[in-house]
Amino acid sequence: MSEEQMFTDVDRKKQQVRERVWDALDAGGAVEDDTAHGRIPNFKGSKEAAVRLGELPAWKHARVIKAVPDKAQLLVRAQALSEGKTVFMAVPKLADPHPFYLLDPSALSIPPTEAASSRVAASVAPKVGVDALRPVDMVVLGSVAVNRSGVRIGKGAGYSDLEFAFLTEAGLIGEHTVVVTTVHGLQVLDEELPATAHDVGVDVIVTPEEVITCPSPHRPSGLVWEHLDAQKIASIPLLAARALGY
Repeated sequence: MSEEQMFTDVDRKKQQVRERVWDALDAGGAVEDDTAHGRIPNFKGSKEAAVRLGELPAWKHARVIKAVPDKAQLLVRAQALSEGKTVFMAVPKLADPHPFYLLDPSALSIPPTEAASSRVAASVAPKVGVDALRPVDMVVLGSVAVNRSGVRIGKGAGYSDLEFAFLTEAGLIGEHTVVVTTVHGLQVLDEELPATAHDVGVDVIVTPEEVITCPSPHRPSGLVWEHLDAQKIASIPLLAARALGY
């Protein structure tokens, strides 16, 4: 089997896992939206998971947090801002030469819960490039599925992995950075999950009921160019510039 065929096979297996988890969440009435399908699930209990995350020593010590813009992690972002932590999250699809929104709690003129909304952040937070960011203490990811070894499956777009790679290559994510995901208990699977070399593993899983520490999760050292097609590279200014040697 060629590398391309293997990559396609992994993608197919990931989608099977997604569909199974989305079905389970819908059947269990475990999401706030009409359906979990096609997205990072906005799971019921996200507030409790955010509170549980906030009790961890790694959270208390963190000053700079890179977070996803998903609804399920809204209260995590709001909690961070209310505690004086700097938060940044990506511009949708990384489709800007300055691909991150920087939320500085000392500069906000609106309440943290409002500023933490991805739509509001887009109107109040400046867009910045990687060179304007500080070293990241914690990365907060959304997930569709994750196992107790820290293997994570997102919704399939791959942007969180690219953001992680950019920041790793810039020296802003390192061994000190803790990677966490908040999920519903139904999203935590006791099985092996398909993964590729560019997939970011998580150190800690937080559900409304428990905290799971994952042993030695995979961390890519940077961009895996052979996993990027020409269309993806062209659509992301930072990637396009890198491909041209800028």
